[in-house]
Amino acid sequence: MSLPRQRVTLITLGVADLDRARAFYAAWGWTPHPGPAEGVVFYQMQGAALALFPLHDLAADQGRPGAALGTGAMTLAQNCADRADTDAVWQAAVEAGATPLKRPGQVFWGGYSGYVADPDGHVWEIAHNPFWPLAADGTLTLP
Repeated sequence: MSLPRQRVTLITLGVADLDRARAFYAAWGWTPHPGPAEGVVFYQMQGAALALFPLHDLAADQGRPGAALGTGAMTLAQNCADRADTDAVWQAAVEAGATPLKRPGQVFWGGYSGYVADPDGHVWEIAHNPFWPLAADGTLTLP
């Protein structure tokens, strides 16, 4: 069986302190998958999963033990239903311990967005894009 190549099924974030990262995502409202997993935390998302994995273990798993893995060169995004939801999700992240990078506001492309960084420096854009309607479950299909 040949599966489509244009897909992402798992996003793994390297973290310096797994317990701290787990606590941040719990405070932000994320619920970990209950399945047994030692040394990693999984979150089920719509059609994909997010994992938190210690940096040194991630480097070793990549075949680069001891490598200094960086953050911030990419952005994860969470699209919201409207501006009020965008503000609420951004504020919840900050209250959970995220570093505010850019308060939500009107942006040049006609949407509304802001940025935070989780405790390990992974950047999240929290946005409302009026040109991309979301399904009731929050999933996005490009128009």
